[in-house]
Amino acid sequence: MSRRSLLRGIGGAGAATLLAGCGVPSAYVEPGARAGRDLSARDRALDFANWPLYIDTDDEDTSKRPTLDAFRERTGISVRYAEEINDNDEFFGKISPALMNRQETGRDLIVVSDWMAARFVRLGWVQQMDRTAQPNVDKHLDPQLRRPAFDPGRLHSVPWQSGITGIAYNRRKLGRELRSTQELWADDLRGKVTLLSGLDESIALLMQGNGADVTRWTGDDFHAVCEQVEGLVRKRHIRRFTGNDYIKDLSTGDVLACQAYSGDVIQLQADNPDIEFVVPEEGGELWAESLMIPNLARHKANAERLVDHYYQPEVAAELAAWVNYVCPVPAARDVLADSGDEELVALAEDPLIFPDAEMRGRLAIARDITARERPSFAKRWNSIVGL
Repeated sequence: MSRRSLLRGIGGAGAATLLAGCGVPSAYVEPGARAGRDLSARDRALDFANWPLYIDTDDEDTSKRPTLDAFRERTGISVRYAEEINDNDEFFGKISPALMNRQETGRDLIVVSDWMAARFVRLGWVQQMDRTAQPNVDKHLDPQLRRPAFDPGRLHSVPWQSGITGIAYNRRKLGRELRSTQELWADDLRGKVTLLSGLDESIALLMQGNGADVTRWTGDDFHAVCEQVEGLVRKRHIRRFTGNDYIKDLSTGDVLACQAYSGDVIQLQADNPDIEFVVPEEGGELWAESLMIPNLARHKANAERLVDHYYQPEVAAELAAWVNYVCPVPAARDVLADSGDEELVALAEDPLIFPDAEMRGRLAIARDITARERPSFAKRWNSIVGL
């Protein structure tokens, strides 16, 4: 299951999403109204909402989560962990009524994709974290992830895991290598290519393929991609637009090449070594899904301690070995490399988990779609992909 869900459109999460996406002034919460009464000192607990399959589990008992158990043993703080986030917009729709009305959400820590995190920050719906209580975050956070445009200084968000959007392909069935996004449009791939259906998930890589700088892309860059994709749809070059089900198509050979996420492909390669993942020559998108503390959270200090717990290199390494996404703690690489375990050492050497300098040079974090842009851009994109 991918942690990068498809964008379901302006109406997908109901009226709350529409209001927030358009930046209605009444939805904004001023800084002075975001903090609630923190019960952390007397109530040694916190509520953590995350995606399914996005944390380590015990091999013999999947109900146990070793890194969370270690946190409880070290701090005495218990974690009520809920795998309740299956779609960014769906989860936004679930908690936005409370946040919009200045009420508690019942959650102290959440994980959302950075394009959705931008919306929370813009609306003033999450609290600034106390970095003095998070020395590991300050010391170990990947420099490339420290300064997203939506949250300068990462004051309101901390990456849980990161990843790369690139190209996956079946090298044996295709019979050659792919190294460029432009190569997806080759004649021998007609009807054998899929693209991601989500606007935020798909568009940056396609812009990069056209030579755009996605850190400051323009409306012209967006519309150029739309015209390009519309033409490819008319020619039936694109087989379909997908969510995470591209994995099945790629595995069966119905699709030879597609947009894909690095973590998914690493897991897929265990069963099918013919599947390759490439960061295109024109560049790939580096993204993150981040931890945030909602307004009025009752256990803010406890949540901040849990965030810092996961930025200890030993803990980050344990999590990275299980989820196989890009680790936001580069120092975890040395922990795996020095483990003496052959499989863990191989993970330390995998540039899709710990990108090397050459790969980092081809990665970029795309600027967020603004509230003003989103309605018209989503309408055009969704009309192309059929959402």
